Amino acid sequence: MKTTYIMDDAQWGVLVQDTAYYFDDLTLKRGFQYYKQGRVLQFSMSSPPIIKAVVEGREEYRVKINLEAFSLNHCDCPVHGPCKHMAAVLLNFADWQNRSIPVLVNAKASAMSAAIPKPSKNPQSALKETASLIPTMTVTEWHGWFERCVAPLSQQVRNPQYIEGGLALIFKIKPSLSPVTEQLFRLHAQLFMLEMLTKPARNQSHSFGTYVGYYTHLAISELQSTIEHSFESALPLDKEPEQWRRVTETLAYLRNEMLTETRDPSYFSPCYALFWRNWIIPNLNDRLLFSEELEKLQQLEKKLGTSLSRRSWLLAQSLMHFQLSQDQAAWSLLRSAAERPDFHPEDLMGFLAPLADARDWPRLVAWLVEIGAILSGRLFYRLEEYSFYWDQAVKELPDTEPQMWNALTAMLPSSRDMYDEKLLSHSKYQEWMDYQLSAGREPAHFRVTKLQPLEKHAPETLLPFYHQAVERYVSEKNRDSYKAAVKLMKRLQKLYKKMKQEERWASFLNVFTVRHSRLRALQEELRKGKMIP
Repeated sequence: MKTTYIMDDAQWGVLVQDTAYYFDDLTLKRGFQYYKQGRVLQFSMSSPPIIKAVVEGREEYRVKINLEAFSLNHCDCPVHGPCKHMAAVLLNFADWQNRSIPVLVNAKASAMSAAIPKPSKNPQSALKETASLIPTMTVTEWHGWFERCVAPLSQQVRNPQYIEGGLALIFKIKPSLSPVTEQLFRLHAQLFMLEMLTKPARNQSHSFGTYVGYYTHLAISELQSTIEHSFESALPLDKEPEQWRRVTETLAYLRNEMLTETRDPSYFSPCYALFWRNWIIPNLNDRLLFSEELEKLQQLEKKLGTSLSRRSWLLAQSLMHFQLSQDQAAWSLLRSAAERPDFHPEDLMGFLAPLADARDWPRLVAWLVEIGAILSGRLFYRLEEYSFYWDQAVKELPDTEPQMWNALTAMLPSSRDMYDEKLLSHSKYQEWMDYQLSAGREPAHFRVTKLQPLEKHAPETLLPFYHQAVERYVSEKNRDSYKAAVKLMKRLQKLYKKMKQEERWASFLNVFTVRHSRLRALQEELRKGKMIP
């Protein structure tokens, strides 16, 4: 039914300015289409300034508008923040107030007109008033409140100082909160600032694509580290079970941000995984929530269509299957994710730590083998974490060492550095040398300290390595290569001495000197090196 609430000119001016600030032009235009099509249903205003309505879209969405606190506005559609359904309700309200619909549709231009009265209330005073409601607000309402808090920084460069200033404004006026609420509130403040860094401002009429400047990238990196650190503290939901509602809302927020993120790398996908692993899973008593999350993720594929971030979607599902111990299903999804150009090997490493922490060594080995197969034949990556968990698994299950070597061999060349290191650490000197020779590497590629273990424990393995390199240097026929050859021959001489084969060395040196007797520069270098008289 029609409300008896009558808005005066000053209140109308405030509404236009609030609409201009919170809504972009495209959202207002889409809201206008919904309004014209009569999609606003069950409109009511039983307790001014609160408007409630249902808007017909793909589904029927419930909308709540607070005319005096836009940051508290809410719609239960998937869009985070001001949406076309809210805009349609505001336009319906303007019509019932006999106000100009075009003025509200073009709120940004209208707000610049001198005919629109300025808001009379100090924004900071209004923020402090609504701050007292934070303990009862929803997560969506928190984000609306954050947006109003950081509004004074709208023109500031997105750099680390912007993050510091924004969080300071938010935390300055927040009330005292219970421990769990405080943790969730701080997390959302950080996530909101991350969103401000990684997405174009809603009020910008231009776009610079997905490019992130150096200082913005620096701010993102620092903020990501802060968020990761936040998850290191446990979330004691057993002491505040009523906060599960906010945990569910947080999960919905992270799921939406992650699945609609267009940037590479994804910034919200790691937050989603950490939220599950550090704050949700330790508080669960059964696996029902994993199955429910899988259903929600699968439903979103059709709902989001082309806007779906498929890599994040595949990774999120694999995490749920992992938690349900459905490894084959998880591996299948990860193989699909690995086929995408935006795939990163780091996406796989998060599955290993929980298994090691649980000391589930057989399952850890199975995952290491599968991850090795997924990474097989790819470009070089940093695989220190993968190597670390293989060391742990083999230490606990020595019989699995052959599986490690098979996995590392299949991963070449991406596992080159790791394979190289493990051959030496496991005293497989001959295998290490065979690998270097087959790869065409030579002593100059290594620091002396790298070869010292072989010189000490298996000097005979180095002989062909050094001899072949000496011949290559000589074949280049220049002064520098001759110097390198002589330098290496001195190391060869020490090896023969260590092996107590001085006669063999003398025989080689004699043959070598005669064979290259016409290379005067080489002969000079041999004399300088006191290899020959």
